[in-house]
Amino acid sequence: MTDLAAVFAQNASLVSAVVHQAATRDQAFDGAVDILLAKTPLVSLMPDPGPVSADSGETPVRTLAAPNLGTTDLQYLSQVCDTAGNIHLLQNGTRQFPGGIDMGVTWADYGIADTGTLVIASDSEETRLATMLCEVHVALLKVSDIRPAADSMAEELAAMTDRTGSYTAFITGASRTADIERVLAIGVHGPLELHIILVEEE
Repeated sequence: MTDLAAVFAQNASLVSAVVHQAATRDQAFDGAVDILLAKTPLVSLMPDPGPVSADSGETPVRTLAAPNLGTTDLQYLSQVCDTAGNIHLLQNGTRQFPGGIDMGVTWADYGIADTGTLVIASDSEETRLATMLCEVHVALLKVSDIRPAADSMAEELAAMTDRTGSYTAFITGASRTADIERVLAIGVHGPLELHIILVEEE
């Protein structure tokens, strides 16, 4: 791990993100599915449009939304999900799961080392929903896309935000609030857990 990646990992951990390492993209997707299989399946309080309901008496199907993957990445992840079984992989249609999804997997565009922050181009509604409706968000981040600080990537941020209709998300740790009686609550406005997989491979 590079020095910059180590700083990013340390600061992301300070805001309750769980940081993993992967040598290749394929290893990163393998790791994401392992995280999914280790979590308790989501029990939605709303009608479930998925193939098997968690209260149906059958083995629950975990729902994984992966909206911003390229064709090669999606094909590999689909194969991993098929091998694991009982995983409903979504690339579109996340709006049909207002009761929540088990996991969202997205590529992050950049990481900011001094705050442990992810920067994600969320112009697509599918990407926004996948990062907000999930119980667990797994963000894949190439080590080469980590920058020291926000002010060191002014041109890159300008390019992201200058597009018409751009929606750029800055994500630092799992969703949290202390608005209600100053009691910290995790996952109120988004995921309960944030996992970041640092990918060495270009």
